[in-house]
Amino acid sequence: MALAIFDLDNTLIAGDSDHAWGEFLIDQGLVNRETYKQANDSFYQDYLNGTLDIFAYQTFALQPLTRFTPEQLTELHQQFMQQQIAPLMLSKASALLERHRQAGDFLLIITATNRFVTGPIAELLGVDDILATEPEVIEGRYTGNLVGTPCYQEGKVTRLNQWLKDRDHSLKGSYFYSDSRNDIPLLELVDYPVAVDADEVLTAQAKAKGWSLISLR
Repeated sequence: MALAIFDLDNTLIAGDSDHAWGEFLIDQGLVNRETYKQANDSFYQDYLNGTLDIFAYQTFALQPLTRFTPEQLTELHQQFMQQQIAPLMLSKASALLERHRQAGDFLLIITATNRFVTGPIAELLGVDDILATEPEVIEGRYTGNLVGTPCYQEGKVTRLNQWLKDRDHSLKGSYFYSDSRNDIPLLELVDYPVAVDADEVLTAQAKAKGWSLISLR
C-alpha cells in the first residue's frame, strides 16, 4: 500500500477553500464587507506569493468561528459546501482519487487550511485521512488559537513525519500532488512528486527536476 498524498486547494478543487470561506462570511453579512474582504484578499495574495505569515492569517481566519455555537457552525458549513465548494469540484480529481483507491493506496489530504473548513470537504472526497492546520476547541467552542504546528510549507513535512511515527505507513513509493510553490519541501520528500495546474515557481521547479506536470481542470 503506497501513500498517495494530495494538497486540497487549487489541486483537488478548482479554488481555495480558505479564501472561499471568507467570501462566504462576507456574502452572509457575518463580517464587515469592506475590511474583511480587503484582508482576506491580501492574505490570499501573500499565500500565492509564498510570503504568508501563517500565524497572522490564522488569527484573522479563526476569529469569526469564536462567535458561533457548534450547531450554528454546522449549519453555516452546510450552506458553504453547497454554495462555494460544490461548484469547485473536479471530475478529473475524483477520477485520480479513484485510481489510487483502486490501486490499494492510502489517500491522505494535507492542507494548510484549517480543519473546520476542510474536514467536511475531505469527507466528501472520500479520502482516508486528512492533516490540516488545527484550531483549538475548548468545551465545544473555537478559541481562535491554534494547536500544534500549522500545516504550511515546511510545517507540512513536520506534520507528516509526526503522523508517520504513529502508523505503519512509510514514504516508500509515495506520491504527492500539489499546485503550489509552498509545497516544494514536501514534494522533494516523496518518490513521485506531481505538479498539478502549478504556479509559475512550482512549474519551473518541476521542469528542472523532471517531476510530472498534470492538469485536473
